[in-house]
Amino acid sequence: MQSSYSGVNQTILSFEELTISLRDCATTEDQAPEHVSQTLRLFTDKLSESSRSSVKRCKERCLEEAVQLLRQISEAQLHTLEESRLLLLVRLVISMQLQVVNISIAFRKVDQMLHHLAVVDHPLVFRETRDCLHSIVNADQMLSFEDLQTACMFLEESTVGREVWRESHLSLLTKVSELFPVVLRHESLGDGPLCYIAVKVCLQIFQLLSSEVTPLVWDKEPGGQTVQKILQALMDIILGQCSNRDTRLLAGTAVAMLINTALECGAGEAAAWNLLHVSHQEPWLLTVGALQVHCSTTGRDGVGRLAVSRGLLTCCRPHFLLSSQPDATEMCLLLSGLFPMVYALCEEKLDCHYISFEVLTLWLKRVRECLAEIWEMTGVRLLPDDSSLQRELLHIIWTNAESPVEGVSDLVRGAFCLLLELYEMDCEHFSDTKKTLYFTLLRRSIKLPWEAKAKYHRLCALLPYLGTDTVLDRYAEIPSHLLKCLSTNHLSPCASELYRRLIQQQRRELRGDDSSEKSELDLGRVWASRWRPFLHQALTSDVTLLQNNSSMYLLPCTFQVFPSAVEPLLASLDPFAPGHLHAWACILSSYRAVTACSPWALQGSSTLGTLRLALGSAKDKVRIAALNLLCCSPKTRDIPTSEEMSIMRTFIPQNLNCESAPFRQHFQAAVKKFLVHIRDGCLAHIRVQKGKKKGDATAQSERADDELGQGVAFVEWLNQLPYSCLAPDHSYQRKKTALLLLSAVLETCTDTWSPDKKKGQPPANMGSLIHFARQRGQWDFTCRTKQLVLISCLQDSTNEIRELSAGLLLRFFPPNFPDDIAVVLLTQTKQLLCSPRVQEAQMGALMTKVLLQKSRDRAEDCRLNSSVAVCSGSDPAASCMVRFLVKELEEHYLTAKADMMLAARTKPIHGVLSALQRCVLEAPGSVCDTLDHSLTTEVLMLLENISLLLLGVLYGDLDVCATQKDAPPSFCEMGNAISSLIAQASGGGEGDGEECVLLSEEHSLVLTCCWVSLKEIGIFLGCLVEKILSESKPSKSLLMKEDLTRASKVFKNIFLKCRHSGAVEGCGIGFTKFSSSLLGSSDPELRDIPTHILKQSLQVVQSPRSTSVTRRAAGLPMLILCVLSAAEANKARALLAHSMQTLLETANTPLPENWDQTLDLPQVCAVHTLQAMVRGSGLGVALLQFAPAVAILSLTLLSSPCWAMRNAALQLYSSLCSRMLGQKPSSNEGASAQHGLSPLAFFFHYPALQPFLLGELRGAAHDLQGPATEAKLHLQPSLFPVLTLLAQLQPGVQDSTEALSEFLPPLLQLSASPIYSVRVMASKALVAMTPPSEYRNILIKLTAQLPGPLQRCCHNRLHGQLLQIKAIVDRGICTDSAASAELREVLSRVEGSLWLVTGAQRCPLVRAAYLGVADSLRGFCCATYLSKLGDTLVRDLQTPQKQLQVGLSSFHRQSIHFLCADPKWACQIWDSFSALSPDLRLSLVTWAVDGLCSPQTSLKEVIHKVLQSNLKEALLSQSVEYRRTYLAAVVAVMARCDSVTPQHLPPSAPLEEPVLSDCLDLLLGDLEDQRGGPEFLSQALYAASLLLSKWSDSSLKISAVQRWCGVLEYQRSPDAPEVLRTACADALCVAAVPLMNHGLRARSTLPAVWIRLINTGLYLLQDQDQLVRMKAASFTSMLHHTRRGESQQRSVYLMQVNQALPLLLDLLLEECWDTPGTLEVLLCHLPQPDLRSVLREASDTGCSSLYEQDEANVFAEPSVMSAHVLPYLLQMADKCSESSALARSLSVWAEESAAQVLDSLAVCKELQPVESLTPAWLALLMDSRFHSTLSGLFARATFLLRLLQTSDDVQHLCDPSALHSCLQGVCSLFSQNGVHFPPTLTAAMESYGELPL
Repeated sequence: MQSSYSGVNQTILSFEELTISLRDCATTEDQAPEHVSQTLRLFTDKLSESSRSSVKRCKERCLEEAVQLLRQISEAQLHTLEESRLLLLVRLVISMQLQVVNISIAFRKVDQMLHHLAVVDHPLVFRETRDCLHSIVNADQMLSFEDLQTACMFLEESTVGREVWRESHLSLLTKVSELFPVVLRHESLGDGPLCYIAVKVCLQIFQLLSSEVTPLVWDKEPGGQTVQKILQALMDIILGQCSNRDTRLLAGTAVAMLINTALECGAGEAAAWNLLHVSHQEPWLLTVGALQVHCSTTGRDGVGRLAVSRGLLTCCRPHFLLSSQPDATEMCLLLSGLFPMVYALCEEKLDCHYISFEVLTLWLKRVRECLAEIWEMTGVRLLPDDSSLQRELLHIIWTNAESPVEGVSDLVRGAFCLLLELYEMDCEHFSDTKKTLYFTLLRRSIKLPWEAKAKYHRLCALLPYLGTDTVLDRYAEIPSHLLKCLSTNHLSPCASELYRRLIQQQRRELRGDDSSEKSELDLGRVWASRWRPFLHQALTSDVTLLQNNSSMYLLPCTFQVFPSAVEPLLASLDPFAPGHLHAWACILSSYRAVTACSPWALQGSSTLGTLRLALGSAKDKVRIAALNLLCCSPKTRDIPTSEEMSIMRTFIPQNLNCESAPFRQHFQAAVKKFLVHIRDGCLAHIRVQKGKKKGDATAQSERADDELGQGVAFVEWLNQLPYSCLAPDHSYQRKKTALLLLSAVLETCTDTWSPDKKKGQPPANMGSLIHFARQRGQWDFTCRTKQLVLISCLQDSTNEIRELSAGLLLRFFPPNFPDDIAVVLLTQTKQLLCSPRVQEAQMGALMTKVLLQKSRDRAEDCRLNSSVAVCSGSDPAASCMVRFLVKELEEHYLTAKADMMLAARTKPIHGVLSALQRCVLEAPGSVCDTLDHSLTTEVLMLLENISLLLLGVLYGDLDVCATQKDAPPSFCEMGNAISSLIAQASGGGEGDGEECVLLSEEHSLVLTCCWVSLKEIGIFLGCLVEKILSESKPSKSLLMKEDLTRASKVFKNIFLKCRHSGAVEGCGIGFTKFSSSLLGSSDPELRDIPTHILKQSLQVVQSPRSTSVTRRAAGLPMLILCVLSAAEANKARALLAHSMQTLLETANTPLPENWDQTLDLPQVCAVHTLQAMVRGSGLGVALLQFAPAVAILSLTLLSSPCWAMRNAALQLYSSLCSRMLGQKPSSNEGASAQHGLSPLAFFFHYPALQPFLLGELRGAAHDLQGPATEAKLHLQPSLFPVLTLLAQLQPGVQDSTEALSEFLPPLLQLSASPIYSVRVMASKALVAMTPPSEYRNILIKLTAQLPGPLQRCCHNRLHGQLLQIKAIVDRGICTDSAASAELREVLSRVEGSLWLVTGAQRCPLVRAAYLGVADSLRGFCCATYLSKLGDTLVRDLQTPQKQLQVGLSSFHRQSIHFLCADPKWACQIWDSFSALSPDLRLSLVTWAVDGLCSPQTSLKEVIHKVLQSNLKEALLSQSVEYRRTYLAAVVAVMARCDSVTPQHLPPSAPLEEPVLSDCLDLLLGDLEDQRGGPEFLSQALYAASLLLSKWSDSSLKISAVQRWCGVLEYQRSPDAPEVLRTACADALCVAAVPLMNHGLRARSTLPAVWIRLINTGLYLLQDQDQLVRMKAASFTSMLHHTRRGESQQRSVYLMQVNQALPLLLDLLLEECWDTPGTLEVLLCHLPQPDLRSVLREASDTGCSSLYEQDEANVFAEPSVMSAHVLPYLLQMADKCSESSALARSLSVWAEESAAQVLDSLAVCKELQPVESLTPAWLALLMDSRFHSTLSGLFARATFLLRLLQTSDDVQHLCDPSALHSCLQGVCSLFSQNGVHFPPTLTAAMESYGELPL
């Protein structure tokens, strides 16, 4: 807003003119002291800077600085100013205030300035403010939005402004009363912000100027008619003349505030009662004092009642709320008037359910406020037990605790707490000590299942009134249930809150005990006695969610309440036990963060050792927890110690390539905290130094200087480190982490202020620390070489690296690129924008944006084309760039129009389009500064033409596409069109060549060009319209209605004529923004555009189609969804209601008699559109009001004769169920099928579904009735979906049987269904729908129906009943601890039906179901019964089967699982393994694979023996499945270590050697010949490794070991399947460790095998798959463990991959340094140094294909590996004199390699870049092969240089000093031009002289 105003007889002066006048006045009339004038000049400059800034935070920052400057001038000094100067100063501040009326914080800061000036001359400030505000109310035109905003802000935030309005209130009221009729006549104004702000002004007038308003309302003064008009308008708004919900609610508050101005109680009370007529349908007369207005309700949406009740509860004084009607004095407004209305609103299913419960909470708060008066008035209790008020409140709170509407459950929780507080006050006042409600609610809460979220909130609320002992004694399962909750994401917060409340209450009770004063240690011991086992179990659990949630939620609150709990927690931990190291780190980090105490002294000197263990752990979560411990000190000024910095210098490089994205984020956050400690500590030291006098040096100050130097040096080291990790040959993980760390350094240690951040800005004195560091030659964050590294990242293959690099360049580096860099980037950008590869085009677009923002000061240089003139707009650089891109886009379009193939290959459209989008939409300035109307129109026309062209290409006919045919071509038609285009481009005809299932390169080019360009058009067009409409000023509109209509046609064409889902989804993003901008416009013509499109789309849905629009293309549903999602949530959503009605009616339309299955029917189209609406996130809960109708429709349509209709209905139903039930809870403990919504809550929210679903169940159950001999297969398609829905509801929540008892009979009857899946699902639905209190009765009823052996029965019914029994037993017994005593009758009946599992029962399914029931009741059955059952099953398994029976194999599998759970039966069945049938043997080994093996040693020995004796036979079996499963069983039983991370070493007990030799030979043969698939071969390799490890040392055959090593070397290749590479790593863990430690110790072949195994380990540590790397690290850890001679009883410490690599290399040199193969192993990990071939390949810049082939191992990092290997090569060079064999090997290598190394170094010297950047050098900086070759070259050169110094045999090859000088010069120059090497590689090269790198 450009502020200006007119004083009395003054011309209008703008802010800029006032600034100039003030400066002129200071120059000519300055009589003030110099420092005052200087301060005023700075003050004026800050105001000017704030005025120029368009960023909110920048404005606020400048104004805050201006306030501080003005406060430096005292009142006395201000008095010395000339009157004219003070006048100009006041006017300038008021003008500034007018600019920021839309920013409340900024307005308050300016008002502080005015307040400071008013102290000097209050009349002057008042007069100028009055003149300013009078210009608003005295103007002839209607009040604008800006006028009202100004009036509102001066009323609310300005003391002087309020004084002015108090004087001019009548004028303001008159202007507002004149505005309302105009606003309400136009729907767009009534629903828009103008109406809302007008109502807000009224509310503020009634509230802040009440003394002026009161006589106008209650005393019939002349201004009363004005207020009456306003009141009439407000009531019209409340009653529905305005559809904006927020405006209506605010109007209700305004009316209530008007009533609250009454001075006489009677009139105000009568008005309040009168206002309650809002709930009536008929017209009524509202009387408020002397005012009377006619009221008529226009709708029944409930918002009017909400507005009135909310307003009265918010504003009315207590005596109004307690008033009664004259004819009913026993009734008060609060209880008898408002509560029924509030209760009804909460019961109704409104779109504003959240606000209804907001009002309920308000009502409870006002009752609490007025409770004493209510008691005095009534003389009785407010909430006596069993009163109707108590029942209604509990009902509404209890049934809405699980509301799917967001936020309602939180409000219900607050309402419950308020109700308990009211009950407590009620009981205390009337001396009721029983307080039975608390115990009743506790019982009800305990009965809820542990999965119910509301359970824990209610316990939290009840706890203060009952105490911890009562709650814990009556609910003993709290610890176990809390553990379950903490294993489930959505229950963790509520469970942790209950734990927090429990320990807080426990501490209060302990402190409240007067018997003794307990110390903090005593309190900690009391806590530990009850909670330590619980917390220990949670922290050391194997369940990841439980671990994370307990450390995140439980530990902080534990240490907040009981700080001394840390010692008992730590005492129970062993760092080497599984899970304990993570728990240790979490405990200490939480303790340090909460208490601010140092953790290092808690366990003495062992703490830092344990910390190092944690920092080197293989598990990410352990390392990050340890890092948090290191960085989490809450005292930011405590600079880290030198030891902590040393640990960080070791930790950070080892964790740069972590694959986990969460780890990287936590890593960055922790490092940033560490840097903040360093920064703030250093700043504190600098402040202390400045405060000291010279010569005051002490030991303490010297120590502070050392700390300061260490801190600055650490930041310098960390700033350098990332640049060595950003070379193109590094992995994505390393580059991403490096950029995150670099961002942390630059955000923390520079003085760059970020306007988009509220927190985390640099300290004000940051410059002093930067100056200190720069004086030491450090902290040069933005030098040229670093800039070049980030520029090279702009062409990275991943968009994340590109975006991060661009962000850092734009935020922290100099505002302009050097000229040479800008020129080269321009050239590179042009090439990339013309690349057909989408990725490269995106690179070009990003570089265009970076170039634009880095060349703003040189507009003439930013032109990519000299023919484009520089524009003279507000932003000439941006305007110039945009004009060029538009011209370029037009050129590409014309090329495509002339020759599409040529354009797709050399001038595709999507690159320039993306660049245009970035330059227009992501520029820092306003779009209005970049575009004008003509350019905008040109862009829209160009986009329309391009879209028509591309769609025409896909059609094959531009003319057909341009018609109104709203149907896309089929995929076949698109393929033919593109093939025809290709044939024409190649000079041939249509051609009838051979068909190929793969797309040709040309076909891919055209298709990619088309769909990517259409997607970009959709996104760009929507975002452009949104940005223009949001930033345009009324005086300068860039878009007319015809422009927007053209844009809408582009969207419509893409939606209806394109099948590509990516294009449609991208277009959907843009169209949603487009529609939202138009629907939110105040112009009705613009709002009609999306409405018109929606109506047209609905007509398309209803019209018969000749092809498929919705089944095979997502365009039409997406089009409708976008318009509906764009509508504002606070409005009535009339478009949604109309669309739903239309679609439901269309879908319900009967099919025509001659319907065609091949055509897309309107009914099917409507159902698919409904599905898109339900699945789309844009509509959210707004759709839930239509859920019952849609559910009924979808279930009904499942019976349609049309397959397409049934398919669409099923998809719709599935999506709708997910929407109605909400997100399924995530848990680590199994996959729960239930959602969080109980049946009672579900049908409370969707009551219309209850009768329909019940009718469906009854209908299906009725079809099953009839004679037993009658066939009953009556298909009811909706039955199974209905049962599925009911089964997903949360069981065991409802505690009454009345509401849902009608569901039980049909569900029980459905047990007889002839369809198996129906019987299964009916049993699950029965559990969900049965109240817990009915479980026992239903079990008794079902078991009573179990037949005897001679009774005739229906097998289906019997099977279904057994399933239902099992389902209820599984649920009922686990929730009822006394089940064994109560269910004896059930047990006796089940035991009496043992015949159901014998052969007398012919149906295997029934036998299996009975066995399932017996298994569930196993713990409660008698031993005799179980013995009989076991014997029966064993006999059955050992009896040969004479005939094939369906389901028998499933029963046998279940029998085996049942028997193997008992060791006695398991041994018996395994002993008879050889005699069993092949199917049973397969079932047994499958059971062993599934990990169900008993931990008992005797059983393991039996299984081990059986598997060993039958292994050879299994390997010779013809059944592939049996062989694979058998091997998996061998692995599962023989491998005592965990399959992923072995914690203990495998035993080495020898096996029978003849069998072992044959089996091993068979397995190695399969592996060598690659017989079998990858899965089988992986099991074979693991089994062979196990057998090899079991071989005794004396008989170990070296040939077998060599064959095994060969298999490993073959399968470790990156090209091998992942499962085989994983098996290689497992093989190393299983066999290599024992072989290397025992089996090969005394053999001459030891070194060769060692080398082969270590080399395999080195390759696997670089594998692409994280699991393979972790297993390889486990091999290293186990090897390290055994070589150190550590106890076999202690778990193996599993180290991180990056620690394992140097350890393996250490071991290689330690054991095999003089072995001939060692040198080859080290050298094979270095990249080849042939630089000439790399440069030759790099010169070929042509794009060979559309898609680039990835490397086999994208995780491998040649540069990093070179840095790892080089130190070991240098060690070997140093040892050459100790071994003649080693000396010979080194000499041979030097002879063979020296020439190539010297030649490549010569090439490097030729490559030396000149001072300015060249395109060739930039291309090399972006070439990964160049960087990896350089790293290999320099490593070899350094190695050769060391050899020249240590060995006389190679001196003749070259001069060492010349080589050193050459290497030094090349490295120095490369490092100055963007090539950064790893620090270890650099250090090795620098060891021969100081290289300035």
